[in-house]
Amino acid sequence: MVNLSIIIINYKSLSLIRDCLQSLYTHKPDIAFEIFLVNNDALQEADPQLLQDYPELQWIDMGYNAGFARANNAGIKRAAGMAVLLLNPDTILPAGALDACFLSLMRSGYIACGVQLLNEDSSPQISGNYFVRGGLNYLLPLPYLGGLVKWLAGLFSIKAPHLTGSASVAEVDWINGAFLMVKKEAVQQAGLMDEDFFLYAEEAEWCARLKKYGRLCIFGSITVFHLQGLTSNEAFSSSGKGYYNLFDRKGLQIMLSNLVRIRKQFGSFWFLFMLIIYTVDIPVFFIGIPFSFLFGKPGTGYRFFQLRGFTRNIFYCWSKTPEILSNKPYFYKVL
Repeated sequence: MVNLSIIIINYKSLSLIRDCLQSLYTHKPDIAFEIFLVNNDALQEADPQLLQDYPELQWIDMGYNAGFARANNAGIKRAAGMAVLLLNPDTILPAGALDACFLSLMRSGYIACGVQLLNEDSSPQISGNYFVRGGLNYLLPLPYLGGLVKWLAGLFSIKAPHLTGSASVAEVDWINGAFLMVKKEAVQQAGLMDEDFFLYAEEAEWCARLKKYGRLCIFGSITVFHLQGLTSNEAFSSSGKGYYNLFDRKGLQIMLSNLVRIRKQFGSFWFLFMLIIYTVDIPVFFIGIPFSFLFGKPGTGYRFFQLRGFTRNIFYCWSKTPEILSNKPYFYKVL
């Protein structure tokens, strides 16, 4: 009997996957598990040495870069475990982490869980998040306007949209997809991940549906290292961590996916409201650049090439508005 089905997606990340698997097998879990490596790289054939080194590994070829949701769904459909784990290739698993997480989840009343993700220096990453009406937290990365929104939120003591770090059990609304463990019965109730998404925001939308059937949490005493952003940065020829780079192709994928998620979870009004605010930020951005240059600290502030990329990305999102508003199946893939 399989306890846990682990799903890892490959897109030009076999070296990271080897490190991830080595960390898992160095202190092999006591629970019975299977691993699906879902290959999104059409040029990468199954690695015989990898399959020999790790006999529990099952290779699934997608035949194209299917993104996060579709690839994970391919693994979930074949999963035999009592729970499934979506695991990023850029994670390192300390001894006992999988056993502790699986047993804690199955003994609890929660239907899904995450763990406390750590940076390489052991500082905490955001692992759990809270829903904000209309997805207004997506305004925070906006150049200049985002700073105003953050100031106003602090002024009115509005709760932060994420769990900064936890050393105990903390209930959350949605969980970082780098390490997301879900009971199989909950998947059967809520359905698979939404395959309209290519990358980003799909786990938030999925957790919103899962939450209709039970509670989600972060087991803060269990930690996993996450080398945040390495795989997506390579895929998009981008740089930086997190979701504040809205100026290149990765930024476009982030922006588009977030807006699609807002439409699906909060409705057409909030989608249009957010897209209009993003558009209003273009002239604010234009005015802010010379102002920051004249009065800001040297080496800080934005540049006009970033404004160009930001503007281009917003107009691309406007071009997809008919598809987003219709809410019909559509693959929102930029790469």
